[in-house]
Amino acid sequence: MSAAQNETEFRIAARDGFSLAATLRGPASGEPRATVLIASATAVPRGYYSKFAAYLAERGFAALTFDYRGVGGSRPASLRGFQARMRDWAALDLTAAVDYAAALHPGRPLLYVGHSFGGQALGLLPNNTRVARALLVAAQIGYWRLFPFPENYRIFVLMRVIATPVAHAFGYMPGRFGIGVDLPREVFLEWMGWCMRPRYLFDDPTLDTLKNYPNYRGALRAIGLADDKWAPPVAVAGLLAGYNGTSPEHLTVHPRDIGVDKIGHFGFFRSEHRETLWREAADWLAA
Repeated sequence: MSAAQNETEFRIAARDGFSLAATLRGPASGEPRATVLIASATAVPRGYYSKFAAYLAERGFAALTFDYRGVGGSRPASLRGFQARMRDWAALDLTAAVDYAAALHPGRPLLYVGHSFGGQALGLLPNNTRVARALLVAAQIGYWRLFPFPENYRIFVLMRVIATPVAHAFGYMPGRFGIGVDLPREVFLEWMGWCMRPRYLFDDPTLDTLKNYPNYRGALRAIGLADDKWAPPVAVAGLLAGYNGTSPEHLTVHPRDIGVDKIGHFGFFRSEHRETLWREAADWLAA
């Protein structure tokens, strides 16, 4: 732990009472300028964002990370038969995390950083009006045909031909098949179903929380990475079209712009970018 921050591990109760692992980092002394909630990507434990959260604490923010049910510190002893859907991550877990984060420092703004699914989920939340500013990183509609060739066909074969029968056979989706960490079966199957639809989750007629997208009216900046095979500009733009209650800003960063060879879907949160991508992100959040 850096001398410039405090760090606390604890649990948050989801909307249905399920216990979620969480970490709060903040300045070593004094009140934070704002609270930043970091919403993870699919199959990415909160620890992946620890260095970025620590950086935000150094910049004077309180930074809250947590694990969705079935992932990281919120995983049960066995995922076989564990009941959870991707929509539950938004409606039950992330919604509770927003309420918790908003109550940490009353009178201070609640800010939001959403990576991939975390950026998609903001629009689904019934309480997204509590967020003042939202920075989306590599967040997109995940329709497989929008990915560049040959990644598009690799994803299609992985999800439909390989992973779907594996998920049914194992009772969960093993991360070793190339998706990150293990996932609850219904989380994976719902995600896969959205990836097969041209407008992704927007084409799911059973997802009644889509009505919450226009309710978000805060500042919104979406950062895409030019070498990200999973979130090309057209896919990022497709997600931003759903946030029609505000005027989203869409930026595409090329690796050469910051003097590196690659960034990709996950690279934004690597500490090598603290003086470039992280600094600009923190400056925007503080505006």
